[in-house]
Amino acid sequence: MNRITPSCLLFTAVAACAAGPAAAQASDYPNRPVRIVVPQAAGGGVDIVARAIAQKLTEAWGQQVIVDNRPGANGIIGIEAVAKSKPDGYTLAAPFTSVLTINPFVYKSLPYDAFRDFAPIMQSVNNIIVLVVNPYLPARSVKELVALGKSRPGDLVYGSFGIGNLTHLAAELLRIETGLKMVHVPYKGETPAVTDLIGGQFVLLFATSAGVNAHIKAGRLRLLATGGEKRAAAYPDTPTMGEAGYPNASVTGWSGLVAPAGTPPEIVQKFQHEAARHVRSPELAERLTALGAEPVGSTPEEFAAFIKAEAGKWSRVIREAGLSLSQ
Repeated sequence: MNRITPSCLLFTAVAACAAGPAAAQASDYPNRPVRIVVPQAAGGGVDIVARAIAQKLTEAWGQQVIVDNRPGANGIIGIEAVAKSKPDGYTLAAPFTSVLTINPFVYKSLPYDAFRDFAPIMQSVNNIIVLVVNPYLPARSVKELVALGKSRPGDLVYGSFGIGNLTHLAAELLRIETGLKMVHVPYKGETPAVTDLIGGQFVLLFATSAGVNAHIKAGRLRLLATGGEKRAAAYPDTPTMGEAGYPNASVTGWSGLVAPAGTPPEIVQKFQHEAARHVRSPELAERLTALGAEPVGSTPEEFAAFIKAEAGKWSRVIREAGLSLSQ
């Protein structure tokens, strides 16, 4: 027969007392507006997904779920604010690949710890990364783009969403694989980069499909290839980077939801359950897929394991490729 010691009884009582208020708090959650900080400018792929989720949660809960855009420094500004917020479930973040799994290996110091300062809620989507160019560029395939770049060394100018961003790494991988000499122009987020690509300030960009889908359809940008192992459902006639002959330059992104560390698990679970239900609903899934974002809606535990695996992958890419991202 197992013996229950006084210390065990004390621990059980403390745990029960701690769980009681948290459970009560979760049952009443949310009773005021919830803020999702998107560490990107409005209109980008991460922003579009976060707003779609926020709208559905607002309708389900009868409480405003507000998207707060805080771009800059490759997501550092926005994510730092959430890391330092009260862990009560009313301030969350919608991080993307670079924020949690690339920045820690690019920057010598960060004002947040990507692996200790956040409670994972769920991976929202896989973001298809696409290679797009300004239509005036006389290149209709990746091979034509590479040939053009080699015929005019140093003339190709590419943009990114910021130094060390996934879009920067994708272009660097293409440069390394092809030997192209290109000039990098980093921007403070997705929207200003896309705007200047359309305006002809530079000629090529790796971007999230959701952020440029409308511009591709309108003819303001030309799509050359998509990332991932298989063709995107949104662009069935467009080859992958692998099919185009450059598999080592193929990358995919993601976005998700996290809370400050210390947020009651009951609140994390409640938010995840409702958000995942909507992400996987036929209506929202169809809408996101059409934009080139593949719905996921994982559990907190699955998302935590995914973040760990992604961090391992990108740390190896940065180290093995010898990328210098300190400029």
